[in-house]
Amino acid sequence: MSNIFPTAYLPSIEYVSLFLKTDDVSIELYETYQKQSCRTRCNVMTANGIQTLTIPVIKTNGNHTLTKDIEISYKEAWQQIHLRCLESAYRKSAYFDYYFPYFEKIYKQKFNTLIELNDYCLKTILKLLKVKKEYSYTEDFEKIVDDRDFRISLSKNNYNNFEMKPYYQVFADRHGFVSNLSIVDLLFNEGSNSMYNV
Repeated sequence: MSNIFPTAYLPSIEYVSLFLKTDDVSIELYETYQKQSCRTRCNVMTANGIQTLTIPVIKTNGNHTLTKDIEISYKEAWQQIHLRCLESAYRKSAYFDYYFPYFEKIYKQKFNTLIELNDYCLKTILKLLKVKKEYSYTEDFEKIVDDRDFRISLSKNNYNNFEMKPYYQVFADRHGFVSNLSIVDLLFNEGSNSMYNV
């Protein structure tokens, strides 16, 4: 049986760390979509503290919509909001000029489904980390057997529950070091050294 991960929007450092260290990874498509989770949310550090970025979605079959069928809503200008947030949060980081164009590219296109967006984000992150990693998508739903299943353990945005070696953060002087933010925090602040922290 594969190790099953939930899909994730600009995933946490913990998610990426486990993803890279785990063999035979499959990303779940056939679960009933879970709102308010890593599937549509990520945490970044701003001057005002932790900011949660959320993708607005359309549940095509109501509360019974499978994750693979979740569509992205463009009724609000969330792409501009997310891009502006990343720019204001990280423009003073050491690697902003190098990495920002890759994220700009994400927000300048429209993806129909959440899976398409998250897959593009994941591939971009792997490219920036200079890592080749094979993964697949589930073809059916497999029962969750215990709370150690990655679909459960990685679903919530628990930035305090993952211990990691502190690294430089732009607003650490105001907020202290915050562990397990989105991987974008690590990339903008540590650049090519990011792999030493995942």
